[in-house]
Amino acid sequence: MSEQTSATSLADLKTLVTTAPAGTEAVKREPKRDAQGRAYATGSRKNAVARVWIKPGKGEISINGEPQSKYFARPVLRMIITQPFLVADRYQAFDVVCTVKGGGLSGQAGAVRHGISRALSNYEPELRGILKKAGFLTRDSRAVERKKYGKAKARRSFQFSKR
Repeated sequence: MSEQTSATSLADLKTLVTTAPAGTEAVKREPKRDAQGRAYATGSRKNAVARVWIKPGKGEISINGEPQSKYFARPVLRMIITQPFLVADRYQAFDVVCTVKGGGLSGQAGAVRHGISRALSNYEPELRGILKKAGFLTRDSRAVERKKYGKAKARRSFQFSKR
C-alpha cells in the first residue's frame, strides 16, 4: 500500500494542495500550424459544419469564397463571427478562409465562430484560457428536437375531441 499523508489542520491541507506531486506540471501546448503557417479547425453548430483556416493578415474574412459582408448580410451574424478576435484582442490581425455547409445562416455563423475560436487556440495556445472562459470553445449542443410518433410535432399533440 502507498503511504498516505493526512492533514489535521487547514495549514496542513494548504501545503498539500500547493505542493503538487513530482511530474505533474502544467501542460505546455505547442502551436499547430501547417507548412503555409496556417492553423486549421472545424467548428459546428446545429447542422452546420465549418472548416476554418486562419493566418496572420489584415483581418479579411472569406466564407465559401465570398467576403463576410456579402455572405452574412445581417450585422448580428457578422458580430458573432468577430467575437473570438475581440475577446482575444486580435481584431484584424488574422485572415480567415472558411467553407461552411449545412444548416441555416444562424447555425453557420455559430459554426464559423466555433471554428475560429478553435483555430485561434491552435495558432496561439496561450489564448485557450481566454476563449474557454468566454465559452467559445464549447460546442453548443442545442439542436432541433425530433418529431415523435403519435404527436403532431415534437411535443404538440393532436386536437382532442370527446365525440
